[in-house]
Amino acid sequence: MFRPHRDVLAGLVVAFAMIPEAIAFSGIAGVDPRVGLFGAFILAVTLAVVGGRSAMITSATGSTALLMTGLVQQGDGLGAGLGLQYLLAAGVLTGILQIAWGYLRLAHQMRFVPQPVMAGFVNALAILIFLAQLPQLGLDFFHPDKQAIGAAQLPAVYGLLALTLAIIYLLPRLSTVVPSALVAILISTGLSIRLGLDVPTVATLGILPSGLPQFGLPQVPFNLSTLGLILPTALAISLVGLMETFLTQDILDELTDSSSSKNIEARGQGIGNVVSSLFGGMAGCALVGQSVMNVGYGGRSRLSTLTSGVSLLAMILLASNWVNQIPMATLVGVMVMIAINTANWDSIRAIRRIPKSDSAVMLLTVVVTVLTHNLAVGLLAGVALAGILFSRKVAKVIEVSSELLAPDHRLYRVRGQLFFVSTIYFRQGFDLHDHPTRITINMAEAHIWDQSGVTALDQVIRKMKLKGSSVEVLGLNPESTNLFARIGIAPEAGGRGGTPIHVG
Repeated sequence: MFRPHRDVLAGLVVAFAMIPEAIAFSGIAGVDPRVGLFGAFILAVTLAVVGGRSAMITSATGSTALLMTGLVQQGDGLGAGLGLQYLLAAGVLTGILQIAWGYLRLAHQMRFVPQPVMAGFVNALAILIFLAQLPQLGLDFFHPDKQAIGAAQLPAVYGLLALTLAIIYLLPRLSTVVPSALVAILISTGLSIRLGLDVPTVATLGILPSGLPQFGLPQVPFNLSTLGLILPTALAISLVGLMETFLTQDILDELTDSSSSKNIEARGQGIGNVVSSLFGGMAGCALVGQSVMNVGYGGRSRLSTLTSGVSLLAMILLASNWVNQIPMATLVGVMVMIAINTANWDSIRAIRRIPKSDSAVMLLTVVVTVLTHNLAVGLLAGVALAGILFSRKVAKVIEVSSELLAPDHRLYRVRGQLFFVSTIYFRQGFDLHDHPTRITINMAEAHIWDQSGVTALDQVIRKMKLKGSSVEVLGLNPESTNLFARIGIAPEAGGRGGTPIHVG
């Protein structure tokens, strides 16, 4: 059922939460706050029209901002202000690449991301969201010399935080007509202004823009040198951004029991990043926390996404004086709620029931992501470990049994997958000290996948023939036969013959 008032209210709450994050991500990238804020507005409005997933929130993000830092520094080293211009050029290229990924159906490669990796990604993101709030609570353990607040401000800060969380979690027991986070923001801000509390506010994060974004091409040379400079960054942002977007999309599809097109979303993200960069905004991707928050407060249609973008710009331009007075402690409370809602608690509760290998993959993804603050590194680490553990499992599935058919004739039956990991178990299945006149190797229930598998069979055949046995290979399937014909040596298995391979 379409309920426009719920979409509008959800989008309004999300807009409040987007302000401090957009400003903070601008700082991570090393650019002015308006770059992040304009990016958040333009991406939200654009994706509301061309996106593939309704109610998903797209904005400047930490994962993409981290990838921009080096390029901005390089650009500024070439000249004052060039860092931003190269960043905008990279944003345009990022969008073009993502449009191409959409048409090339990159989303289908998501099947190679196992569920434990996705669970680890989500849990790591929840932890990172929570850790990002600690400096605003005087708990910056990594940079104690750069505390965001003073000791005298702590009582008021923690009081506002407690009030915010109390409203967020207790108000829904009485009424769900208005999102509790919005009520918490309004009450806490009003109380802070009324009491004249000395606490950090949105104004402490940076100066808000005073005008609309302006269209313009990035002021960089359009040549191969520029392309060489921006391409690595654009490629990384395009892939990491889509990975985070696809994972967010999966989460929302599960929460709403619906489905959406990842390829359409990829093209939409690309269009959004092109438009954002041409209007002076950062490239970005879907936000897990804000998207979950939007859906949690009733956002179901594109109206919620559109409302979040329009409300964000309206608050910045029309109500900047009031927005500047929103206590950071209140927004920290909202972000803590987002972190709690983002975490995959089912995966944590089931950690003792699921296979140890899956638990290891999830935990590694969490640890690497949190330590590096890089979602791409965490995902790659998780996928790599999952691949290694899966290979070990498959390797042990291969089975070699033998049967003496006659005093001078032994039959070996091979069952399973023969590839680089399983070759050691394959070779151990043959008794190379037994030398009957005739040996038959039945491969009807086996499959050779790679050069290592071909080499292993070659070696077994070669060693048996050196001891005087005649060898016959039966039952190779067409794929294995074709592979052996291309790179194998032993004629008994369909190889090309030639110089025998070394077996010593």
